[in-house]
Amino acid sequence: MRFADEFKSAVTPRAALLVIGVLALQLLFIASYVGALHDPRPKDVAFGVVAPGEAAEQTVRRLRELPGEPLDPRRVKDEATARHKIMSREIDGALVVDPRGATDTLLVASGAGTALSRTLTTLVTEVDADQKRTVKSVDVAPASGQDFNGLSSFYLVVGWCVGGYLCASILAISAGSRAANVPRAVIRLGTMALYSVIGGLGGAVIIGPILGALPGSVLGLWGLGALVIFGVGAITLALQALTGIMGIGLAVLLIVIGGNPSAGGAFPLPMLPPFWKAIGPWLPPGAGTWVARSLAYFEGNAITWPLLVLAGWALLGAVVTLALSARRTTRSGSIDLSGTGYGKSVA
Repeated sequence: MRFADEFKSAVTPRAALLVIGVLALQLLFIASYVGALHDPRPKDVAFGVVAPGEAAEQTVRRLRELPGEPLDPRRVKDEATARHKIMSREIDGALVVDPRGATDTLLVASGAGTALSRTLTTLVTEVDADQKRTVKSVDVAPASGQDFNGLSSFYLVVGWCVGGYLCASILAISAGSRAANVPRAVIRLGTMALYSVIGGLGGAVIIGPILGALPGSVLGLWGLGALVIFGVGAITLALQALTGIMGIGLAVLLIVIGGNPSAGGAFPLPMLPPFWKAIGPWLPPGAGTWVARSLAYFEGNAITWPLLVLAGWALLGAVVTLALSARRTTRSGSIDLSGTGYGKSVA
């Protein structure tokens, strides 16, 4: 009888809901990662074709008609233009047809992900073999020799994201999931900003000067890291302000379960299923990975939009956190002097 009473007191409805929520996150984690990564295939990869006259039209048509539509080919003026478009991240590769010989040149960029460059090489080699032609691959933006499979930028951003939501979670655990008033919310956001600056610098120094895993500007990566960490931390604070301790789980759902497999890390975006390919650029891991690779291998090109995405998450998180704190203060007519979230009335 005593055990039954203890069981009833321990297993409250709230505890049961939290356990069910954890189970749901576990199953979603498995479904998301396996769903995104178990069968990577190229689909509508932006691809250039450089060839004279009719040969260009024939090559574009042949590539467009490949089973499964792996490529989205378009004619490009010349090899120099194709190289520029690859470096600008407008296309992922290009085939330069030599009308005077039997060997064509395939331009790839392993810095954007070696899985995609290898896949393009295999695919185009098979296509040319059917035409009794051979292919020579040229890596326009090669990944660093210390950047195995081009994954360093992805793991760097994942580390920054983990730091962001863990710091926000610790603030909630230590001082209450919801800031009691605007000053408390400002303190949390200020702490998050300071942590972001330090964490961003630490990640940039470790992956660059210390390990030599990723080339590119340390200052650029530092700024990116600070923005990623603060954006993830701010949106985690906002979710906690909305839902309490459940906000931590929602942050995991957004960043870890939704964001990581869709970030284009192990397999670049053109190789992911439609759902993950669509959401990846809009979430912090995907936007951060794109910018990190651009800074490292593509001369900082094509980073405006993903930086705006990251800034949008940071602004949204900060505004929601402050707005909900102001609303709580107004509704309760109190100022929290203890940090517990209950406050002491000043009315």
